[in-house]
Amino acid sequence: MSLWNATKAKIQLRLSVQRLRTLQQKKEAQAKASRRDIASLLERGKEETARIKVESLINEDVYIELLELLELYCELLLARFGVLDQNTRIPDPGVAEGVCAIVRAAPSTELKELHILRDILMHKYGREFSVGVMENRDGCVSERVMRKLDLGTPPLELVNGYLSEIARAYGVKWSPPGANEASNEDTETKEDEPGSSEDKAGPDPEKSVSDSKQSPQESSRKDTGTPPQKESTPPAAKQTPLDEFEALAQRFAALKRK
Repeated sequence: MSLWNATKAKIQLRLSVQRLRTLQQKKEAQAKASRRDIASLLERGKEETARIKVESLINEDVYIELLELLELYCELLLARFGVLDQNTRIPDPGVAEGVCAIVRAAPSTELKELHILRDILMHKYGREFSVGVMENRDGCVSERVMRKLDLGTPPLELVNGYLSEIARAYGVKWSPPGANEASNEDTETKEDEPGSSEDKAGPDPEKSVSDSKQSPQESSRKDTGTPPQKESTPPAAKQTPLDEFEALAQRFAALKRK
């Protein structure tokens, strides 16, 4: 286990930030290629294979989010390094969240630099503190970090959401199983609602009589042949389309918050 050394700790923090950013870029490029493969599978009708790949993609997306959090915590410790360097056996509240996150989550990453930094922090604060962090006593580890570490089989709703967004982004015609049946049921329900048969029953006589009573202005327009003035409506503002993957990422983030 490494000894506490302020200079070495600062160097490891900077190295960890760089490696975390590099790994995120690598994982994001792999995720982009995976989305393209999944779209191709849907287009060829291989839905089951696409679902398996999507489950892996979801876990990779969660892993990328964990890397982003750890990068933020490393930057936090760098910004508050004077507080971190204090000679105490319990971390200051200003750095405690970052220290606990790195100690708890570093083993779930593949970064050697982060593992070394974890060893340095564990030595600084002692074995009892480190064991408490690993057991998450008193909820010392951020709930956001714990959610990213608790990986499992993604729920069906999230898988269908990913598949729908990928299909839409790549222009593939696909909808979740049962979606068409649900839309047909909604259509039948609307047709059975009271009032839906008004159009079939023909025009209402009283309504026809009231329509025949026109205002003097309407009559004069007919006599002179002047067309009625239309209300001016401002042209719809042109929307700049987002990059398809940016829009996809926003949708994925919204789905994961559900």
